[in-house]
Amino acid sequence: MPVDELSTLFGALADPTRRAILARLASGEASVTELAEPFDMSLPAISKHLKVLERAGLIERGRNAQYRPCRIRPEGLRTASDWLDDYRQLWEDRFSRLDDYLKTLQEQVNDEEDRS
Repeated sequence: MPVDELSTLFGALADPTRRAILARLASGEASVTELAEPFDMSLPAISKHLKVLERAGLIERGRNAQYRPCRIRPEGLRTASDWLDDYRQLWEDRFSRLDDYLKTLQEQVNDEEDRS
């Protein structure tokens, strides 16, 4: 995924209201009105948050007569997870090498103490 798309994705996830909306949608689809209930903000403000999430590929909105259900798009989160996994593996490898190095140092200290 190009950096611009990642910026859009992580920008959408940076807001706590949008993360709360995603958490709610993880349990099933909901209408804009249902999503707005726990927040002290207007429906147009919630709609703006939904547009950001939709643009980032994290949700999709359907249309069923007057009902416009929102649902989570797991693929969007998978993209973020895949990107983060690359860095997770890098840091796990580095921590593993550091752990090996520290064990070697500790063994050297123990050997020196045994000789004393």
